[in-house]
Amino acid sequence: MPSTKPLFAKQLLQWFDKHGRHDLPWQTDRTSYRVWISEIMLQQTQVNTVIPYFERFMNRFPAVEELAAAETDQVLHLWTGLGYYARARNLHKAAKAIVNTHGGSFPNTVEGLMELDGIGQSTAGAIAAISMGVRASILDGNVKRVLARYHCIPGWPEQSSVKKQLWEIAESLTPHERIDDYTQAIMDLGATVCTRSKPSCQDCPLQLDCKSYQQDRVAEFPGKKAKKTLPVKSVAMFILQNNAGEVLLEKRPATGIWGSLYSLPESPEPSCAPTLVGATIDSEATDGGVELEKIRHSFSHYHLDITPVQIQATKLDEIAETDRWLWYPLDHSLEVGLAAPVKKLLSKLAEKS
Repeated sequence: MPSTKPLFAKQLLQWFDKHGRHDLPWQTDRTSYRVWISEIMLQQTQVNTVIPYFERFMNRFPAVEELAAAETDQVLHLWTGLGYYARARNLHKAAKAIVNTHGGSFPNTVEGLMELDGIGQSTAGAIAAISMGVRASILDGNVKRVLARYHCIPGWPEQSSVKKQLWEIAESLTPHERIDDYTQAIMDLGATVCTRSKPSCQDCPLQLDCKSYQQDRVAEFPGKKAKKTLPVKSVAMFILQNNAGEVLLEKRPATGIWGSLYSLPESPEPSCAPTLVGATIDSEATDGGVELEKIRHSFSHYHLDITPVQIQATKLDEIAETDRWLWYPLDHSLEVGLAAPVKKLLSKLAEKS
């Protein structure tokens, strides 16, 4: 359909001028740094959730040099609650590379941007197109949905053959003018009109040429991943407080879930106490534990059922702060990254104290 390609961009841009989003925080002062931070935060996260995180991040790290100079714990602290924490760790690594290897300037090609940690082809395309005016295509979740419906592309978009087809379509439709607005426009269309459920096809500027709309098959696209029943794992988390009311936290390994974040000491069962730097939680050192209400925290590949156990320990002077252990004040005044369920538990504990 070569004849529809210029029309696609024209209709989309006309719609964007009237109905697109023009006042998002990262749309003002559209630098590569600000676009990059927003694009990473927006991966698998909705705009309304991202806005306050983006604003706090910019207030703390207004330029890439400040981010590169920060401690990892400070970065993770500002990321707490956004999830997918590898994004924050990669962000920090990439900032250091931009400052130390590229003199504080972002690479100005998609290929150069993709050499930085955490930046894939679509994110690189968005940074290049929106902040540099480079003709580059994107293929985030919103764009996949728009294109799959527009062309009736069957199959789950993450399948390599389907994704390859969608990339080819995305590149063929990308215009040579107003590339920054076009990139924002196609993301906006997917986020606000061509939504996953209950799309507003009557408001879509592309409906006349949209194959799935014309065939009344919009709900069929994009194809869904075969559903699997997620396994359930269990863990006990121990809440130990010292005389100052601070809670003992343990820094997790850099890899794995909640990498480099602080969490509560764990064991497989509430009755199985963990060992804490030479001091063991046992009947001699405590006056017993109280099991609190269970929490379920869901990851993409399993559910985690958490049993919080609150313990009044008496031999806490044996547990010294090290690189692994930390006494954390309940007013959250210490800037470290916290696992999301741990932050919730500590906030509830603070309300009661």
